[in-house]
Amino acid sequence: MFRRNQDENSLVQRIERGFAEKQAGNRMTLKLGLGDDAALFAPRSGYETILTCDWFLEGTHFLRDKHPADAVGWKCLARSVSDIAAMGGQPRCFLLSLALPKSHTGRWLDEFLHGLRRAARRFCCLLAGGDTTRREEILINVTVVGEVREGRAVLRSGAKPGDVILASGRLGEAELGLQLLRRGETLAGRKDPALKKHLYPEPRLTLGRWLAEKRLATAMMDLSDGLSSDLPRLCAASGVGARIEEAQLPLVSASGNKRPQGFDWLHLALDGGDDYELLFTVAKSKVGSLPDFFERIPLTAIGVITKDRALLLTGKRGLEQPLANAGWDPFRR
Repeated sequence: MFRRNQDENSLVQRIERGFAEKQAGNRMTLKLGLGDDAALFAPRSGYETILTCDWFLEGTHFLRDKHPADAVGWKCLARSVSDIAAMGGQPRCFLLSLALPKSHTGRWLDEFLHGLRRAARRFCCLLAGGDTTRREEILINVTVVGEVREGRAVLRSGAKPGDVILASGRLGEAELGLQLLRRGETLAGRKDPALKKHLYPEPRLTLGRWLAEKRLATAMMDLSDGLSSDLPRLCAASGVGARIEEAQLPLVSASGNKRPQGFDWLHLALDGGDDYELLFTVAKSKVGSLPDFFERIPLTAIGVITKDRALLLTGKRGLEQPLANAGWDPFRR
């Protein structure tokens, strides 16, 4: 499906060769993959198809001189796969659209493809095709096709007043990793989980499917832009409000690991993006069915859904204030 002209042939063939061996014998849902004008996807009986896509842009989502190409390859797929996890689904295949400067069609591209292949294997997601072109900035767009059992998809719109709000993982960890990277930290120099979380995020696929299959989550989404920006979207879709308890937020500083000084942990938890954790609501009567940890990932109750559509943050001293929407927004100055 990679549209090509004579100048693109060698680049496209490298991409196709790099994925052909890894995908052999794993074409459950692809009747036709790489090499034709378009791919043929065969949905399974009893399943609904999930479609999602994400941009991954140099200068906005990654820095050429800071982010390893291997991490760029991993993360560009992980971001879209996280959307599948947020609906309780399973990724099946993806399309890659890639714009590169000619200077990055050698070693950088090889390392990028290495990270992308690792992510594709990890998430059981086949490369089905895409497009390539030349541009001075690196622009990446990934479209993922996934599946979920009919009637089991968890939407943003199902939260009800009285539902408990929960989050997986520790909030703000990826933003901390970005700040460490800007300070010059590298994985080779410092095995910091926050740095790894920023560079190689793990979509919560197993958790999302478990919550969907057990019919525990009434509403769910992934945390990509920060809690303070993503929670309002879930509440708007459900027509409800929310009250978050500051004292219950799973801060990075509470993880027991030694952390550098000079960070506002609450700000990171509320406004830090790129965590790709799950934000979900559960009926109060079913909260007892949730473990404290799911596959070593903490599940933390952080608040409650309210009938009043206001979004409030209750401080440690019991004082309430509006929850300011201060997460990532590409159009905000």
